[in-house]
Amino acid sequence: MFRLSRFMEALRDGGPVPSPRKPAGPVVIWNLVRRCNLNCRHCYSTSADTDFKGELTTAEALAVLAQLKQARVPALILSGGEPLLRPDLYQLAGRARALGFHLSLSSNGTLLDGAHAARLAGAGFDYVGVSLDGLEATHDRFRRCAGAFAQALAGLRAASAAGLRVGVRMTLTEANAAELPALVALTEAEGIDKFYLSHFNYAGRGRGHQDDDARHAGTRAALDWLFDHVWARARQGRAGDFVTGNNDADGVYLLHWIARRYPARVADMRRRLVDWGGNATGVNVANIDNLGNVHPDTMWWQVTLGNVRERPFGEIWADRSHPLMAGLAARPRPLQGRCASCAQRAICNGNTRARAYAVSGNPWAEDPGCYLTEAEIMTPLAAEALV
Repeated sequence: MFRLSRFMEALRDGGPVPSPRKPAGPVVIWNLVRRCNLNCRHCYSTSADTDFKGELTTAEALAVLAQLKQARVPALILSGGEPLLRPDLYQLAGRARALGFHLSLSSNGTLLDGAHAARLAGAGFDYVGVSLDGLEATHDRFRRCAGAFAQALAGLRAASAAGLRVGVRMTLTEANAAELPALVALTEAEGIDKFYLSHFNYAGRGRGHQDDDARHAGTRAALDWLFDHVWARARQGRAGDFVTGNNDADGVYLLHWIARRYPARVADMRRRLVDWGGNATGVNVANIDNLGNVHPDTMWWQVTLGNVRERPFGEIWADRSHPLMAGLAARPRPLQGRCASCAQRAICNGNTRARAYAVSGNPWAEDPGCYLTEAEIMTPLAAEALV
């Protein structure tokens, strides 16, 4: 995850570059349940409104929480399917809070009424994220459900009224990129301070919609607008919490944005970006699916590293015998193509390997979602300062 607002604040304020911090364990995105009341076009978990066999029982899920605590996992993101459809959600959340996890919920928002919002607040959730794919007509088309937008917006309002910290997530595609400014304006008008722009990734049902990925020119235009918008907010002292995900080229693109406007700040901002580290799949981000299988992240369900019913999570995660995990942990990663020759790979860490695999069958091939030009990937931009 690329915390754009924090980098814009650093650009505004300057000061010494802080020492990088190494997390004690990975953030775990846990798909508690695969059932969902929607049938979204770009669903990475290929969920449906049906019960899936073999899901972890309450007792098994509680045991997994103990495993995650032992593995020093700092934060949990409870996802689905639609996690509000898991009957024991609040029992699991209560145990997670008692164990000290930072606790987030990822929801489609359509079931998030006042009663759920009150229970989420009472359970101690730190954050609730709801996905909006654009304005009403676009969102409902993506979600294949008339009224989904109105229900999700009502869910956000209910969660805010209950005192929960909420945020909006938008997955950027060619079909909705033009609505980014309007959707940001809507969230700001609602008093929502967090906005997560997720680039499209080719996983689950999304593998059948690769042509919907925002074309590179559209991606650049969206990021140009977002950078300018967040920078204007930062200069006004209210940067908010804007983040992007699933395309770590965003960090490199920001450095070029800085080089054009504030060339004297390139060296220190590049150090901050290198310390951020780029793609964290298989290292600082992990996934557990509804059956207890462990994956390098949510976009890698085709690769199973082990199952928490058979082996503790910490042992599975520490095991680097799988060649994908060994490569993901390597610095530098064994990249190929234009990613191998990129002068800024220390920033993006090879970007999203799942996209490379989806297109080429090779996890180390160049990422087809990288929107940087040849000139941009070959420009050192103060790299010599780090030698």
